Amino acid sequence: MILEKYREALPELEQLKSDVLKALHEALDSSGLTVTAIEARVKAEKSLVGKLAQKGAKYTSLTDITDLVGARVITFYTDDVDRIASIAEKLFEIDWANSVDKRKLHQLDSFGYNSLHYICRMPGDDFRFELQLRTTLQHAWAAINHDNGYKSDIEIPREYLRRMNRLAGMLEMADDEFSRIRSELTDYRRRVQTLVKNGKLDDVLLDGDTFRSYLQAGPINSLNKHIAAINQAEIQETPLDNYLQVFKTLNCNTLGDVDRLIRQYEEDAYLLARHQLGNTDLDIISSSIGLQNVCIVYVLSTGGGKTGLERLFDAINGKNAYNATLAAMTYEQTKTLPFMKK
Repeated sequence: MILEKYREALPELEQLKSDVLKALHEALDSSGLTVTAIEARVKAEKSLVGKLAQKGAKYTSLTDITDLVGARVITFYTDDVDRIASIAEKLFEIDWANSVDKRKLHQLDSFGYNSLHYICRMPGDDFRFELQLRTTLQHAWAAINHDNGYKSDIEIPREYLRRMNRLAGMLEMADDEFSRIRSELTDYRRRVQTLVKNGKLDDVLLDGDTFRSYLQAGPINSLNKHIAAINQAEIQETPLDNYLQVFKTLNCNTLGDVDRLIRQYEEDAYLLARHQLGNTDLDIISSSIGLQNVCIVYVLSTGGGKTGLERLFDAINGKNAYNATLAAMTYEQTKTLPFMKK
């Protein structure tokens, strides 16, 4: 009778699967959380037959079976599992009596089965469904175990069981460590932003995160606007991340070093821009022009010459044959300017 009801209910179950997927996608997209997968399935008839053969006595109707539809959300970090759980609790009616947090079981071989399992219902729907929330490492471990027959009815030799449990422990540590590192990096970025905001730039080592925070404060904006005013040009925003390596090649170790270099050479950088643009009708300039001219002036005023300019353009643009030509042209354009080291 249950199998007949299952066949009749298949269209309804497929619709439930679609509704669950849609609700999860919309909620997670609006939350800003990054997940690796959102998936769902309707239990196959063969699987249902096996379930009924094992536990059929406990089911009196089709609606007693809670996993006819199963959904899963896989995320990178263990602490995101709880965030997604909070979202699910607002989306669906949770059958708390039949839900289980397997993360709290603390079994020796439980890592790949540490999912948070909710039994849920869409408001107004007859059928319940199962929602699993787990990390990518937990999901990979469970899939590997299933493929190897581990946790099946066939007992495997203790030697292999011990080795697999050791690996499970390592993966669990990795899962926890990834979340811990993310949390500590978030704290680090907040500290950096505070130091940058308060002008304590000498206390901040130069790296990708700190340089990005520094650029967000707009240290080159006034120079760019001054240069744009030469031709009443529009400033076109371009990424400036590649200047991190440029400043490192110029022996900058902290944000304080970068800021002092900019402040020391920004007047000559403007002079260079005026020399470049004064006789042109160029009405669009890149937002990188200020940083580029600061670096050009630094190289030339410290005696780097054409060779130094070529290395600079290699750092800015990536190595290519045109950089030597660009270096020679820039050197010729600037050799009469007062900052040029003779």
